[in-house]
Amino acid sequence: MFNGLIRHTGIIKSFSNNNLTLISNLKPNIGDSVATNGICLSVTKINNDGFNLNLSTETQNIVKPFKIGAKVHTELAMKVGDRIDGHILSGHIDGLGKIKKIEKLNSGIDFYISLDEKLMPFVCKKGSIAIDGVSLTINDVINDGVRLTIIDITLKDTLFNSYKIGDLVNVETDILARYAERILNYKKQNQLSWSDVDRINLLY
Repeated sequence: MFNGLIRHTGIIKSFSNNNLTLISNLKPNIGDSVATNGICLSVTKINNDGFNLNLSTETQNIVKPFKIGAKVHTELAMKVGDRIDGHILSGHIDGLGKIKKIEKLNSGIDFYISLDEKLMPFVCKKGSIAIDGVSLTINDVINDGVRLTIIDITLKDTLFNSYKIGDLVNVETDILARYAERILNYKKQNQLSWSDVDRINLLY
């Protein structure tokens, strides 16, 4: 699990045969989980200037392409007892978004991001979303996406300061919204009563 508070970035050194090599100041151990642009990946090798990560074919089919030389957000998995400054992230990407509009404000910048229609049921005004692994609050839900306001400190510490219109981003919706959708959809498929739903809720 991660909390979407980005303090480190890495640089993509190479990507081939399902292996992603990063140049990074992070010091993980082999087998540790590192969120890379929001994707939970396992460390397979430690190098002098960084480490290697492994990607499954399924993950590669969902996330945005890796470009040699590009910077990526990196975050080590949380430890029990860590403070959660963002929100709970699993590192499992739901799909892609596209930056469609960038609007500078007196303080901060608004990013308008279009989402795949299948992700729209999981977003709500003032709810949480992760964009390339950054925990953010949704200011507005628009017809085909969301409006996010990126404050100055987030611009300084993340790659949002380099994003452009048309850029693709990895999107993870709120895990609680996904569970709620599953519970309600399960009810429709199996004709559960609301007391059954209450019992399922108690499991989480």
